[in-house]
Amino acid sequence: MAAIRKASAIWEGDLFKGSGTVTAETTGILRNQPVTWASRTAAPEGRTSPEELLAAAHAACFSMALANGLAGRGTPARRLEVTAEVTFDKAGEGFSVRSSALTVRGWGRGFDAVSFTMAAQDAKENCPISRALRGNVELRVQAQYAGE
Repeated sequence: MAAIRKASAIWEGDLFKGSGTVTAETTGILRNQPVTWASRTAAPEGRTSPEELLAAAHAACFSMALANGLAGRGTPARRLEVTAEVTFDKAGEGFSVRSSALTVRGWGRGFDAVSFTMAAQDAKENCPISRALRGNVELRVQAQYAGE
């Protein structure tokens, strides 16, 4: 059975002077969050951006994939701390999401730095958000095993 999630956006005005809001319709956890062109290309000043939301989605997806991969090896993580840094920049004549750089720090028993890094690489390649981005966005991961 497919899982369907819904979000909506409202935009008023032109790109550079206009503004809008974004809402997570499925859960309502995010409601009427302000977005502007400046929040994408300059200082956020309390507003979000599609790239920040993409970074949140990638960090969450990767953390689940890595937790699953480690558990599947019989070495479940005790804790994973993940950040995703999405770069949005001008490319040629337009703007594009250029990269998503994942950083993970993990604690757990039964794995070491090498096996943790290998599991992180696998999660980077195979989490659903990474698969959606692959071929369009440079994906990187930096993994650090922090101990038990």
